[in-house]
Amino acid sequence: MINKKCFGISGWKNAGKTTLVAGLVKELTNRGLIVSTVKHAHHGFDLDQPDTDSHQHRSSGAREVAIVSSMRWAIMHELTHEDEPALDDILLRLSPCDLVLIEGYKGEPIPKIEIIGPGTPDEDQRWRQDANIVGVATDEALDGCKLPVFPRGDVSKIADFIHAHVNTEVVDA
Repeated sequence: MINKKCFGISGWKNAGKTTLVAGLVKELTNRGLIVSTVKHAHHGFDLDQPDTDSHQHRSSGAREVAIVSSMRWAIMHELTHEDEPALDDILLRLSPCDLVLIEGYKGEPIPKIEIIGPGTPDEDQRWRQDANIVGVATDEALDGCKLPVFPRGDVSKIADFIHAHVNTEVVDA
């Protein structure tokens, strides 16, 4: 893993990952931290809209399209005949920050909180076998869980836990 403080939020579809990540970003930035995020999608997505200049550039075959304004910039890269980039490759492209929250990427070897939604079967709860899961956010009772467990909506306590965890963890040089 590259030399960035990273922490993951994982869980199954509709468990509340995005809601938690958005709450954590707000909480942690209000505390003065610079936070970036990486979201893994299991499906195709498009940030660009038809009838825009950049969409015309991309659909004409441009490999990368940079969109720049006085408010923000973005680079879209088409993966034509390329594999999906590794998480480390994406992290290298991010500007310096205090923390990167990573949504998804269940199998990556980064510390994570697993968010468990209502009715998630025991066999689908990854904390039971994944040593990278260091805490759980759920409103359900968890038999035998020795990890810290937080209510899914307790953003402040989860933020405290993440901040303490990444600041006590040894980061590779």
